[in-house]
Amino acid sequence: MLKNKIGFIGMISIVLMLLLSACGASESGSSKEEVGDSTLEQIRSSGKLTVGTEAAFEPFEFIKDGEIVGYGSDILASVVKDLDVELKQLDLPWQGILPGLDANKFDFVATSVTITPERAEKYDFTVPIADGTMAVLKRKGDTSIENPEDIVGKVVGTQLGSGQLQSLQKYDEELKANGDGVKEIKEYVGFPEAYQELATGRVDAVVNTKANLSGILKQNPDAFELVDTFGDPVWISWAVRKGDQDLLEYLNEQILALGDSGQLAEMQKEWFGFTMEIPDSGYLPE
Repeated sequence: MLKNKIGFIGMISIVLMLLLSACGASESGSSKEEVGDSTLEQIRSSGKLTVGTEAAFEPFEFIKDGEIVGYGSDILASVVKDLDVELKQLDLPWQGILPGLDANKFDFVATSVTITPERAEKYDFTVPIADGTMAVLKRKGDTSIENPEDIVGKVVGTQLGSGQLQSLQKYDEELKANGDGVKEIKEYVGFPEAYQELATGRVDAVVNTKANLSGILKQNPDAFELVDTFGDPVWISWAVRKGDQDLLEYLNEQILALGDSGQLAEMQKEWFGFTMEIPDSGYLPE
């Protein structure tokens, strides 16, 4: 009996030692917890900034001559210039962007994220950088689609796991409530594949933001036509982790300064061919 009691006490002692060791390892493994630095302070002190980007979202971010270029990249260049840090821009598929932010793989998301109620619960968003209202793209000369509601009975493509997919699904439900919906929604890993499928006739239309589709139309005026927008206004923004208030305020200051100086409008004209009215308040879902 005494032997069993001593063995039990010894086991408890070992468990306590392991727990204390784990706690010590956890504290020493997080420099942010030790020094209390915010993400912005860490960026400044390290001289390095890492962002997550999907460079397949022309004209926001895309690859040209081996470099990431576009409207969003021009905004990011201005942000980096003011910080005076080394930029590391990770090019990832969209499906890895927000999970990568959760896993601290980068400091913030510098790619085009549509603001949705679900995302606003998990992340903090900067002031919008563009109007992300949805629109329909069709093959040039296709007279069967003249208005957004003409996608009834059609095969429509968009991006897997995107805000565009959510908007299309919501619009499809509205169409079904008034009669018939789309024939099929095809989901693609990236929009370039969806545009190729549209060109070859495998889908009848593609739903994306008007800003994105205007850029694609600018590059392919003989292949596609823009139909029109549908649904409620949607805004495109950058995302930071919840609680990264210093970083959020810094990014907002930079984006608003670009807007006040007229530089943002110049960037929009260059990449989209038109300017956009962007709110500085009231853009987050209730």
